[in-house]
Amino acid sequence: MQRLYDFLRRHPTGVDTFWAVLLFGVGMLWYVEASVGGEPRIVALPVIVALCTTMALRRRAPEKMLVLATVCGVFQLALGILPNPADIALLMIVYTAAASASRGYSRFALVGALSATALATLRWPDERETGWQSLVSTIFVTIPFVLAWVLGDSIRTRRAYWAQLEERAARLEKEREAQAKVAVAAERARIARELHDVVAHNVSVMVVQADGAAYVLDASPEQARQALETISGTGRQALAEMRRLLGVLRTGEPGEDSDYVPQPDVEQIDELVEQVRGAGLTVDFKVVGSPRQLPSGVELTAYRIVQEALTNTRKHGGPDVGASVRITYFDDGLGLLVEDDGRGARREMYEDGGADGQGHGLIGMRERVGMVGGTLDAGPRPGGGFRVSALLPLKPTG
Repeated sequence: MQRLYDFLRRHPTGVDTFWAVLLFGVGMLWYVEASVGGEPRIVALPVIVALCTTMALRRRAPEKMLVLATVCGVFQLALGILPNPADIALLMIVYTAAASASRGYSRFALVGALSATALATLRWPDERETGWQSLVSTIFVTIPFVLAWVLGDSIRTRRAYWAQLEERAARLEKEREAQAKVAVAAERARIARELHDVVAHNVSVMVVQADGAAYVLDASPEQARQALETISGTGRQALAEMRRLLGVLRTGEPGEDSDYVPQPDVEQIDELVEQVRGAGLTVDFKVVGSPRQLPSGVELTAYRIVQEALTNTRKHGGPDVGASVRITYFDDGLGLLVEDDGRGARREMYEDGGADGQGHGLIGMRERVGMVGGTLDAGPRPGGGFRVSALLPLKPTG
């Protein structure tokens, strides 16, 4: 049964043609019967055919069929062709015009529905009815035409409502897809920054320690052994953080059985400084103010900024470079200041977004600070060296 219903919906013109043929048969029966009584004339035949045609093509070309039906009605009035069964097509075309035609044609169909019966009454008055009886009869016959128009207009409104719902659903789906793409891009950028920080920092420590171990291998085996232990520990830490990041990339959240480490925070900056000192870089570390719990995003941002700044100092500061790290707790913000007395970085590293053609450390810093609503200033320090200054706003956590 459902297949039949779907087939009929896919072939509306075929369904209308079936009813048109049936209507034509009924109209011809009326014509033959009336011909016996001597009433209809041969001119009634093309009118019947035309009305049946409007029935067959009403959904394919509703506006044209409305015009054709109007012409047929005018011919009936002008030539005195009595109302007949084929006039049912007028009722159907009023409904179709209200449901499918443009607003102008729909209003025209309503005017026709209101006036057709009245004009027919004036053209063929019933001598047996009084004036009031004729008026009531006209109103009674007009009601089906008005109801057909109202039904068609309600179908139009319902179709427009469903079309609007479908359009809105499609728009929301596109917006969800766009938001998902933005979220994926942001997550990939975050993971890329994390990987850059992990690899750049830990690998640079390992390189420095390896160079130092090779230099003192023969003269001081104990120092070489300590350097190798530092390399081993740094490598394990780097692998642990990379496993965590790759796990997030694969599954979206850490698994219970994976060897992941917590997100770094401000308290671990002390350990970071000690690690850098162990790699041979002199670092003066100081905390000003009362340490307190910070939002996790600020904690991670502060740690990564200090990590990247010290990594850049080792890479670009030159020999015998010293650095200082200052963390200041304000009432409404966290201040970070990392300075060194080395030869500084090339100008293209801190201008035009910080792209140096080899790495994106300062770009990552600016993006991290921007994500938490802070400010970052990076550039040469007066008197030589390089300075990275950041202010991260704090929000109440309790």
